[in-house]
Amino acid sequence: MHVTVLGSTGSIGVSTLDVIARHPDRLAVHALTARSRMELLAQQAARHRAPVVVVPDDAARARFVAAWPDGAGQLPEIRVGAEALAQTAADPDSQAVMAAIVGAAGLPSALAAARAGKRVLLANKEALVAAGPVFMRAVRESKAELLPIDSEHNAIFQCLPHGSRASAPQAPAPGVRRLVLTASGGPFRTRDWEELHAVTPDQACAHPNWSMGRKISVDSATMFNKGLEVIEAHWLFAMPPARIEVLVHPQSVVHSMVEYEDGSVLAQLGQPDMRTPIAYGLGFPHRLDSGVGPLDLARHGRLDFEAPDPRRFPCLGLAFAALHAGQAACIALNAANEVAVEAFLQGRLGYTRIPALVDAVLQWQAGRPSATLETLDDVLALDAEARARAHDVAAAAA
Repeated sequence: MHVTVLGSTGSIGVSTLDVIARHPDRLAVHALTARSRMELLAQQAARHRAPVVVVPDDAARARFVAAWPDGAGQLPEIRVGAEALAQTAADPDSQAVMAAIVGAAGLPSALAAARAGKRVLLANKEALVAAGPVFMRAVRESKAELLPIDSEHNAIFQCLPHGSRASAPQAPAPGVRRLVLTASGGPFRTRDWEELHAVTPDQACAHPNWSMGRKISVDSATMFNKGLEVIEAHWLFAMPPARIEVLVHPQSVVHSMVEYEDGSVLAQLGQPDMRTPIAYGLGFPHRLDSGVGPLDLARHGRLDFEAPDPRRFPCLGLAFAALHAGQAACIALNAANEVAVEAFLQGRLGYTRIPALVDAVLQWQAGRPSATLETLDDVLALDAEARARAHDVAAAAA
């Protein structure tokens, strides 16, 4: 199976290439894409003999060519721009697409892969948060396979009944009472909200269990990522919001659970290593060696669970509210958070101002006339408006 990795230089992309390299008899790279880290992209393309790479502009192309390793042989085909990214996601020479570009920027290419009927390994949250109805409709119409790669959704997928093909359900799985998403609680799980006003980006990115990029690390600290995952779970598993719950589980061993009507609870456990869900997605319905070591439960000794504190994690409540309000609110929620986190990482916004900015944009959205969101262009137009509003709020707060 030939695989296209969208966002190959990020943490998910690097882990995906690690798994692919372990199975040269059944997996190969078709295309790699990156936005800024051209030196790493060149190393990856040379090592994995990628026939195609996609870069954002001509300046990035020049950097890629300059970074091409001596003795690596002929350069791959270098495609440039956003249109080339979407076209590569739909390339007929690839059977599977890892959609791992962070943020709304990854939405058009993920949607292109779905429309082309690929096996879509979805690690991009925004495809469902901002465009859930559009994306799921594309999966159904093209008969694409959709495999969630987020550890929580992958865990739920593994605990649900299904056949040998991953489809897009239109109703909850029979016999399922509720889904339980677990959350580590991040680096500030035991700290009071009042203590967090002076938190620095480095402190927020110091996750106790997972190694992730800076944006998602901040989202984990605020638990905004868990709010996004609730919205994703709603679309992935056709589950009403009232039947999706969140539990804080600081050890990050139980990745999520499914409770059935008969009282049974199935959970997926494993090391906090993204190569496990990636290998599951690449090999489904078979199991592949991921390179992840065995889980030593005796060493852990105990597994703790607690309800999330709504005062410490207000972003979680905002996400539930947006899901109840509808797709337009979810688009505004995601756009506002991306702007807020970027401002925080750049030192322009305090950590505890992130939920305030998101709430302000949600209030702005709630006061607007209802919008038609039938197409990707509709979604991206509202996303752009919400970002502009979020930038205004961030500037006023600076």
